[in-house]
Amino acid sequence: MAAKAPAVIGVLTEPPAPTWWKANRHKVLGVTGLLIGYLVGTHLHGAPAQQPDQPRPGHTTPAPATPGEHPTRTAHGLAA
Repeated sequence: MAAKAPAVIGVLTEPPAPTWWKANRHKVLGVTGLLIGYLVGTHLHGAPAQQPDQPRPGHTTPAPATPGEHPTRTAHGLAA
């Protein structure tokens, strides 16, 4: 028996060369990202300056008018 000639299954062709954008898009996007990051970092201000604290009252109740023993009993001033 004679050997059969091999059958052609497919034809290999070289793919077309990539376009300029496809070959360089990673560079363009990288430089654009760095430029935007620089602009954001240098032109946006941080947190606003802190406002000075408003004076607060020292106590909510006035001091007793007459000096003397405090009206409530504490651990230090228990009378038996």
